[in-house]
Amino acid sequence: MNKHDITIIGSGPGGYVAAIRCAQLGFNTALIEKYNTLGGTCLNVGCIPSKALLDSSEHYHNALSTFKEHGIDINGAAVNFTQMISRKAKVVETTCGGIDYLMKKNKVTVYQGHGTFVNKNVISIKKQDGAEEQIETTKTIIATGSKPSTLPFLPIDKKRIITSTEALALSELPKSMVIIGGGVIGLELGSVYQRLGTQVSVVEFMDKIIPTMDDDLGKELQRSLKKLGVKFYLSHKVTGAANNGDSVTVTALDKKEQEIKIDADYCLVAIGRRPYTDNLGLENIGITLNERKQIPVDAHLQTSVEGIYAIGDVIQGAMLAHKAEEEGVFVAETIAGQKPHINYNLIPGVVYTWPEVAAVGQTEQQLKEKGIAYKSGSFPMRALGRARASMDIDGLVKILADEKTDEILGVHIIGARAADMIAEAVVAMEFRASAEDISRISHAHPTYTEAIKEAALAATANRALHV
Repeated sequence: MNKHDITIIGSGPGGYVAAIRCAQLGFNTALIEKYNTLGGTCLNVGCIPSKALLDSSEHYHNALSTFKEHGIDINGAAVNFTQMISRKAKVVETTCGGIDYLMKKNKVTVYQGHGTFVNKNVISIKKQDGAEEQIETTKTIIATGSKPSTLPFLPIDKKRIITSTEALALSELPKSMVIIGGGVIGLELGSVYQRLGTQVSVVEFMDKIIPTMDDDLGKELQRSLKKLGVKFYLSHKVTGAANNGDSVTVTALDKKEQEIKIDADYCLVAIGRRPYTDNLGLENIGITLNERKQIPVDAHLQTSVEGIYAIGDVIQGAMLAHKAEEEGVFVAETIAGQKPHINYNLIPGVVYTWPEVAAVGQTEQQLKEKGIAYKSGSFPMRALGRARASMDIDGLVKILADEKTDEILGVHIIGARAADMIAEAVVAMEFRASAEDISRISHAHPTYTEAIKEAALAATANRALHV
């Protein structure tokens, strides 16, 4: 039986990063992965392939909508959907191959198969051909990620009623698609298909989209997506979906309890994700899941069983790849006796539509609920020279700061390159900067980040310069 200091179950961003850091710290490290490729949901059927399609669809949309204004005349722009999907697959293959390289470089032993605890120090690995082997480990990190959530009355058939996994690998470009859920996954994939010519309809139970983010961002994003042609059915409760063979019919109740029916080629169920803990053998080591089916952990991310840790989507908190990565490093360094740091308030959230949406810290709604006195400063992207030059004028930057101390409490951005811009806010908030601190920093001109400086000026003393 092979013996390892630390074994990680799951090779997503949390798992493989944990493995690298454990190896760097001198531990004999093993990584167990159920599927044939490393990288988990994010690299195979999540973050990476969706961004590949988002970029492809944005290029096509620009070719149709903005090239002429830019002075670029083209004729006959058309979607080669097969090539688009093929390019996406190559990006995934290259990225996953990179993880293979990193495992070899760091001398991490990789086992392919489904890992199950026999006891706290022995893990059984069942391979796809049915063969089993056992390994011995001193400590274990559970990083098994999540799966798409489903509705009990709406079974996924993976043909017409699909999840994000199938939506990333369709064999045809749909003429129409209904998306159940107005969160990050649904809106990202919805914007892909709408830009390619699909009529997208979003059905959301809440009265707003991206409900976990600041209300102003949701309103602005909805305006932008409506301009693309996306139809929204907010405050609608889905009651069912029927596969008609070559189409699907979704039924829902509006806020007046009136039934509506929407016909489409596909129905994408994007109502969130659930922790994946199936057949891990947690009952064999005495770990009980909480009411949300998550693995409970302490401040050091250790479970109720000494030497067993859990990170990423299987524990509480936002289901984000970069959150899982931070936790993977945190656990590795904790085991090594170091004093690592994670500030969960400063894990940024991003929606990769166009315009992009990004946020860190507290929303205005959260500050109101907590009774924290704050001031707010906003700046519209359309007032930026750089935004006008590129014709990306949708969006705004909003900074929330403490009314008395001026410390930045939250930064909320919607606009071009918001996903990259948010890093400035994270750095500032890590060092507990004030709005005035950012307002005093020179920002290159012309750039999108000038909007952050202007919003900081607005939050400091309502003294933005360019509005």
